Amino acid sequence: MRFLLTHYRAFSTRIAVSPNSQICYFARLGQIENARKVFDGLSEKTVVSWNSIIAGYLQNNQHQEAQILFDNMPERNIISWNGLLSGYIKNGMITDARKVFDKMPERNVVSWTAMIRGYVQEGMMGEAEVLFRKMPERNVVSFTVMLGGLIQEGRMDDARRLYDAMPVKDVVARTNMIGGYCKEGRLREAREIFDQMPCRNVVAWTTMITGYAQDNRVDVARKLFEVMPEKNEITWTAMLMGYTQCGRMKDASDIFEAMPVKSVAACDAMILGFGMNGQAEKARMVFDRMWEKDDWSWSAMIKVYERKGFELEALDLFALMQKKRVRPNFPSLISILSVCASLASLDHGRQVHAHLVRFQFDLDMYVASVLITMYVKCGDLVKAKQVFDGFTPKDIVMWNSIITGYAQHGLAEDALQVFHKMFSTGIIPDDITFIGVLTACSYTGNVDEGLQIFESMRSKYNVEPKTEHYACVVDLLGRAGRVNEAMNLIENMSVEADAIVWGALLGACRTHKKLDLAEVAAKKLLQLEPQNAGPYILLSNLYASQGRWNDVAGQRKNMRARSVNKFPGCSWIDVDKKVHMFTMADSSGHPEHAVIMKMLEKLAGLLREAGYSPDGSFVLHDVDEEEKVNNLRYHSEKVAVAYGLLKVPKELPIRIMKNLRVCGDCHSAIKLIAKITGREIILRDANRFHCFKDGLCSCRDYW
Repeated sequence: MRFLLTHYRAFSTRIAVSPNSQICYFARLGQIENARKVFDGLSEKTVVSWNSIIAGYLQNNQHQEAQILFDNMPERNIISWNGLLSGYIKNGMITDARKVFDKMPERNVVSWTAMIRGYVQEGMMGEAEVLFRKMPERNVVSFTVMLGGLIQEGRMDDARRLYDAMPVKDVVARTNMIGGYCKEGRLREAREIFDQMPCRNVVAWTTMITGYAQDNRVDVARKLFEVMPEKNEITWTAMLMGYTQCGRMKDASDIFEAMPVKSVAACDAMILGFGMNGQAEKARMVFDRMWEKDDWSWSAMIKVYERKGFELEALDLFALMQKKRVRPNFPSLISILSVCASLASLDHGRQVHAHLVRFQFDLDMYVASVLITMYVKCGDLVKAKQVFDGFTPKDIVMWNSIITGYAQHGLAEDALQVFHKMFSTGIIPDDITFIGVLTACSYTGNVDEGLQIFESMRSKYNVEPKTEHYACVVDLLGRAGRVNEAMNLIENMSVEADAIVWGALLGACRTHKKLDLAEVAAKKLLQLEPQNAGPYILLSNLYASQGRWNDVAGQRKNMRARSVNKFPGCSWIDVDKKVHMFTMADSSGHPEHAVIMKMLEKLAGLLREAGYSPDGSFVLHDVDEEEKVNNLRYHSEKVAVAYGLLKVPKELPIRIMKNLRVCGDCHSAIKLIAKITGREIILRDANRFHCFKDGLCSCRDYW
């Protein structure tokens, strides 16, 4: 046999490498052309050479060339046939593999096992079972492959019968059975096999520990962990994840500190564990101390920030991720999209959308729904509709997303049109659909149509109304001033009224100054949610609007006595991918505070010239009129608008977000500001969107 001489390093001796080894080497590197050159250069080609080059082509997914070479082989042995058969199976070409199997002049146990493995991998268990029964002889590998297929399908009883029939049970078969039982939650049977094992390896121990941990029986898992003769990285991580999944972070921390090697998977588990238990700072400490991070580490930390309301931190981390040239994975992009929707950060949202398109994630129906929601919450309905129209087919989630979008923007006619179109295409509306449609009717005063749709839920669409739907109808009636009808509806509900329902009634009572019913609603709310500041504040506002300052003081005293905290009103605006947040009378920490104050003074003058008179009823403190005017001037939404006028180009709309309902005085003022400056101002408050343009608002002052 001829040998080729290859130089490995300058200081090494020449080492002889056989041509067949070179063929395999080049094939593994994906250099099949070089492998072919070596093969074609052989003056004498043995069956081993032919088998090597055919295997190389199959390894590089060039099955046609492999078949041509196989057909031209001067002689074949059982290894040749098995190689072609296995190659087709590895490439998922099960039909071609079966043709090869049927043509084989002779088959050994390897041939049969390979064909069965192929069927198992493709989920074709019926064909695998038929072939298994026909096998002339079986070995432990054949049994184990068949056993794995049954376990994969969750057929544990069938797997147990096959397991009991095995003449020899090796550690792989036993461990597979333990894993299968654990997956099905049948821990007693898994432990029985574990205890019967004559010899247990680290995989068997780890599988049993993982089973207990995933079943939240972490104390039992810990006992096994302590007596385990040797542990590997996977064992430590399994025990750690058992603690993080059930929220026992103290125990998880002890395991983490004791780990000889802190794997990336273990660090990721600690990040999520701390994060989901409200300890975002500790999660970030683990993240920052990691020597090596994968995309899941970044994704985990971003998810923690997103889920726990640290939106700005999530955006900063995403920016750092890009700076470090880490490719964002699917979960991290979805988390950031949710953050963009929450903050109404349109520029960031567009950037993430571009990432999704680049990586072809945008073809996913779920992603399309998230994109629609993001654009809706950022106030870009045109783009939301483009995403919606460009996706076929559409599922119920997508339809609901666009209906809800129109509802939040007060476009009832569009929401109802989409609703009817959805039904005509054969999509059956669900409870989420009706929340969107009823909300649209509520926000635009379409009382009769809203009531008609509510009545048809059960009779026409077979959807049972829930408390959320009753809350929508209470809001519908309440906004229209039909507060007594709303109360009657609550008293006759088929389900018990919850905080959402009573909250809708209380909001209507505040709007229409119905103090008697407001006190009833507030009392119910405080029984259901004693730590919720909302009822105290709404009732206090109602008292304040009627000058009942002693009652206002009483509400605040009750809040202090019960340690109820009020979330301060704040507004924010995204400028050049940076979120600027403002609270009432406190923009002093902003680097451009002085300029903002000058703009507010300028706006105050322009508003006076336009005939604007501040409405002091929206100042909920017992102060003189001059101080009331001063308070109103520095409401957070006005400060954010002032900054938007300074920074947002004239051809673009100014997009403002507020965490609470926009105050009535600010609503009137921003309408005038939009007219005076010729700007479009889009404000998203806690309830809906307000689009101010030419002195008008899209809500038509019905809000």
